[in-house]
Amino acid sequence: MLDKNVIKKLILEYQDFTSRIEYVPRDIDIDFSRCNVFVGLRRTGKSFLMYQSIDTLKCEGLDPRSILYFNFEDDRITGIESSDLDLIKVCYEELYALKPVFFLDEIQVVPGWEKFARRLADTGYRVFITGSNAKMLSSEIATTLGGRYALTEVFPFSEREYLVMNAVMPDENWEYRQDTEIRRLFGPYFSLGGLPEVIQSADIFKRKWLSSLFDRIYFGDLIARNGIRKQEGLKILIRKMTESIGQPLSTNRMASIAKAAGYPMKSDTAAEYCAAILETWLSFGIENFAGKLTGKSSTRKYYFIDNGFITLFKEGQQNALLENLVAVALRKKFGRELYYYLHNVEVDFYIPDRDMAVQASLTIADDATRQRQVQALCALHKIRPLRRALIITYDDPEDIIRSESGPEISVVPVWKWLLLADRQTE
Repeated sequence: MLDKNVIKKLILEYQDFTSRIEYVPRDIDIDFSRCNVFVGLRRTGKSFLMYQSIDTLKCEGLDPRSILYFNFEDDRITGIESSDLDLIKVCYEELYALKPVFFLDEIQVVPGWEKFARRLADTGYRVFITGSNAKMLSSEIATTLGGRYALTEVFPFSEREYLVMNAVMPDENWEYRQDTEIRRLFGPYFSLGGLPEVIQSADIFKRKWLSSLFDRIYFGDLIARNGIRKQEGLKILIRKMTESIGQPLSTNRMASIAKAAGYPMKSDTAAEYCAAILETWLSFGIENFAGKLTGKSSTRKYYFIDNGFITLFKEGQQNALLENLVAVALRKKFGRELYYYLHNVEVDFYIPDRDMAVQASLTIADDATRQRQVQALCALHKIRPLRRALIITYDDPEDIIRSESGPEISVVPVWKWLLLADRQTE
């Protein structure tokens, strides 16, 4: 059991810390009438979103002494157990005669944390939680929490947030101007991603910082937490994912690749490793809408939550970076409604609930490429009528493609589409 004096010291120390922290406000809607869980990859800014929430509540009149923030990755409380969680509440009540608002940072390191969180919500406490493990989205935990928490996935910075961090503020008429500053800044964002600390690092340190974060996820969240012994086999799977952006990958195929590289692996093991990778939020998978039910979970397209990780493994993958960036933006907007379509016709992204399809192509300046992308969307339209069809390119001029047998297709450069998508409802 933790020492009560240590807990009280930490409560006071954290209150002082959260009162002095500086942060860049995120453009993320938070329902302050409910308890909240912020989930996502390490270093995407979940803790800073919590600090932003603290400031918002203070501005609404919350007594600063009511803040009960606790960082569960603090090395001074290593080994904390679920039985210690109530002790934190008891220690606070011995310090203050106030009802606290709980801010529980990276609580997923404590086994059984969800029962404590449920009890706090049931007894009328306001609670904010962060976590870096996708198991926090599991049906089992969702059932335990009983719908009392609003879930927010925290992604790396959007292009608009990236521009703001670089002191570029698109005005209301930016889309009608040839804004060279926006386009100049888009290049580094496209290749190195939108993780806050990468954006703030000097250019010579960006790759080093990405490498350091990957190592922490790889050795800490993957190897140590899951007890993985075939480390090289796991790294081969991750590398194959980065080399196969936009291509369906089956667990059988990945096991064969590992075996060919000299690291024998069963299909079941490859499936376990893929699940472990997804749990870290390093990557996410989308299923084939037209695929057979039995094969949907075993064959997916895999994308990385940030373009920087693709560049870290192999530079120059422009097509992969474009499709990955589009995938992340669509996942952010449509969540698990996002699929690809592959059955007689292949379309990169399909959102059935919105009758929407998207193709990602570096350029369609070549007639053959243009025709291939248009034909795919028209073929899907005949099977499942589309209300909205897009071809997103790197920097081709905007265009509208009309045909008698197909949908109206909008061609949009990705840097403009990302900024427009931030303010659109679909």
